[in-house]
This record gives sequence, C-alpha cells and structure tokens, in this order.
Amino acid sequence: MIFSSFSFILFFLALLAIYARLTSVEQRAGLLLAGSILFYASWEPVYLLLLGSSLLINYRLYLHILERRSRPWVFLGIVINLAVLGAFKYLGLVFETGSWFAHLFDHSVVVAQPQWANWVLPLGISFFTFQMLSALIDAYRGEWKRKVDFREWCLYVTFFPQLIAGPIVRAHQLFDQLEGLSPLSSTNLRVGAVIFVGGLIKKSVFADNLAPVVDRLYSHPEQLDFTLSWLATAAFGMQIYLDFSGYSEMALGLAWMLGIKLPRNFLYPYISRNFSEFWTRWHITLSCWLRDYLYIPLGGSRCSLSRTYFNLMVTMLLGGLWHGAGWTFVFWGFLHGSYLVVYHALSRLYRAWGLVKDQGPGRILSLLGWPLTFALTLFTWVFFRASSFDHAWTISGAMLGLVHPVGALSSLRMYEMVMILATLGLVLTEPLFLGWFQKKGVDWWWVKVPIPIRGLAYAGITLFVVILGGHTQKFIYFDF
Repeated sequence: MIFSSFSFILFFLALLAIYARLTSVEQRAGLLLAGSILFYASWEPVYLLLLGSSLLINYRLYLHILERRSRPWVFLGIVINLAVLGAFKYLGLVFETGSWFAHLFDHSVVVAQPQWANWVLPLGISFFTFQMLSALIDAYRGEWKRKVDFREWCLYVTFFPQLIAGPIVRAHQLFDQLEGLSPLSSTNLRVGAVIFVGGLIKKSVFADNLAPVVDRLYSHPEQLDFTLSWLATAAFGMQIYLDFSGYSEMALGLAWMLGIKLPRNFLYPYISRNFSEFWTRWHITLSCWLRDYLYIPLGGSRCSLSRTYFNLMVTMLLGGLWHGAGWTFVFWGFLHGSYLVVYHALSRLYRAWGLVKDQGPGRILSLLGWPLTFALTLFTWVFFRASSFDHAWTISGAMLGLVHPVGALSSLRMYEMVMILATLGLVLTEPLFLGWFQKKGVDWWWVKVPIPIRGLAYAGITLFVVILGGHTQKFIYFDF
C-alpha cells in the first residue's frame, strides 16, 4: 500500500475509526502494532519472517547490552545486522564485482552469478536495520537506559508511517510518545491532515508527473545535448526531492494525526549555500545517523587535517553505498565527499585570509555559494539516477559540453519544458512561500470552519489529487 493510493487511504481511515473507540494506551498500541504488521504484510508477506527474526534477535541483544554494557554484545549486534543487510542488499554486487575483476585479468573467465544472489530486496530493510542499530548503540553508550517489553520494541521499529523509508527515529525520540498514546484530537487531526495533503501533492502532482519524462530522457543518454542533459537532470533532482520529501511529510502527517511527532527529514535543501549546509537539510535523519555513529566515532574533526578529510570521505562513501548496491552510488558518495573536503579546505583558507562575509571578496564568495552548490548537486544526481557508468559518463559529458548527441534527438514537448521549469521555480521559492504563509497566519479562518466541513474538504482534496495526479508509482527510496 503506497501512501498515495486509495487502498492505503481506506486502510488509514479504518484504523482511525477503530483507534477513536479505544480507551487505553495498551489497546491503542496494540492496534498500531497490528496495523503496522498488516501494512508491511500487504507488500510481501514472506518478508514478515525476516522482519520478525530481526526484531527478536535485536531485542535479545538490546536486553544483554542494557544489562551488561558489554562491548562484545554491541559488536555482535553490529556484525549481525550488517551481515543480514549485506546478504540481502549487496550480495549481487559482490558477485558482479568479482566477475568483473576475474574477466579483467583473464578474458576467458566468466563467473556466472547464482540466481539466489538476485533475490528481491526486502522493503525498508536499510531503514529498520539502521533504526535498531541506533537503539543498540545508544543503549551501550548509556544514552538510552530504559527497559521496554517486546511489544513496545516491535512497535518502535515497525510503526507504519516511518517503517518503509524513514525518517530514521532514535529510541529516545519515539518510545516516550508510544507509551503515552492519547485519544484523537481535532488539533492533531487538522495539523496532520494539512501536512499529509502537502506531501501528497508533492508526490502525486509533481514527482509522479516528472517520472515518465525523466525515464524517457535517461533511457536514451546518447541522444541528449547540453541543454537537454541539464533539463533531464534538473527534472530528476526535482523528482527525487519531491518524491522523498513528499513521503517524509506524509509520514509526519500520518503520525501527527495519531498524536506522534516524528523528526523532520528535509529543510529546503536546494537553497543551501555549501555542501556542509546541504547535508543538514537533505535526508536529515540519515545525515545525523552517519554523523553520530560513523563520522564522530572515526574521530570526526577532532584529529589531524588529513584524518578529518579521510573521515569525511569514508562517511560519504558508505552513505552512497547505503543508498544502493551499485558502484554508481558509491561514486555519488565520493563526489559529495570530495565537495565536502574542498569546502572544508576553502573554509580554512577563508578564515586564514580574514575574509568577512559582508565585505569585499567575502561577500562575492558567499553570493556564489548557492548557484555553485545547486549546479554541482544537480551534476552529482547523474550518477544516482543513471543505470550504469556508461550512461552516467555520457550524460555528464553532455552536461559539460564534451559529448554531442548521436541519432534522433529526444526533444522535450512544450508542456514538459514548462512543467520542469515551473517545478524548479516552485521548489526554489518554497521556503519564501511557506514563510509568508506562516507569517501572515493565513489559516486563522480555517480553524473556525466546522470540523465535519474541514474533514470533507481534506477528503475532497485528497481524492482530487489521487485522481488527477500522475500514474501512482512507488516511492524512489523504497529501493534503498
């Protein structure tokens, strides 16, 4: 069930109707757990076995770690979780890479990849694995000391709004809220519905309509010229942002209607003036996870300059690999790591020269920060979206003016051009529009509208968006 589908909307309305009649926290928690399991089973019931086994093993590890604070237990938990994630997500990549190296040294050697190495990736495995790892590590560090029962542990991991694609929630952010589940309130329903509809519009109206355009252009990379390669990549940059931030906002809205506040996952990333700022605005919960559990334990920025750059690069390489089992994703992480290293090096020179942002050269460099960051971010998306390195090199070469199109040009229709440019403008002005909206308090009159009428309005908008939006597609991050 995709959040933007009729089946999910009916499922959630039925869950709300039952939830409203329950009188105790235990009953509400039980309903949410049952609903979350049903939600996950609707995708592929067989993977409930994997999810259930992972929940049980990690819960036992959590109890041992909480009682003994022993390094071997947390090490065992890290090894088990990464081994399971690696087996399901990266085994095919291992065979493919081994075959490539074998063929490189001896062209007569062909390593056949076994069929069982290409099993379907269990939905949400990267997200729920990282979520349980954070709980184990926090328990070992003493940052989270509460003992919870197995039902609470299961609900923490499987809570359906964020089970499939995040946000990645820490134990201390969610357990207290799950233990104090309150009855439905009109305020929570109103705010949550607004957030959900906003995310639904991003997903159904914009991302789903951009998807076929991006698919068509990226399927013929050799036919893209300088302009079309930039437009195609800009379209994908808008698609992935609207798709993933739309999912995150829908997840926040669903949770908010149930009285639970999840952390925000996006904060207008395309207005960033440098790449350090970009990673505080894009996929915020993953960025924080990588910072707290990888970058800082490696030494962070508290060590030598060369080691700091090494830590940054390792963090971004593994961040790229987390996104997908392909070397194009690793290269995407490498580019972002390189950008961060260059930014930190320039920042040191900036401070050494005594430049002030509001004066002379400092102001010029500050003004150049946004367009340069935005252009490089779009360029990097090529390696995230392209199906292979050959396609990525062709498109990136066209973007740099080094490769010229071959064959019939895959031109854009006028309405597609308008859609891409209009979406780009809306995304870049989003913070200004929302800031004005909040400052003016435009919704003050809406609060006075009777609740039944507001409910019908939300239902009508949702129905309108689902019907007139693009062809419903799964969220991009479901593949990760």
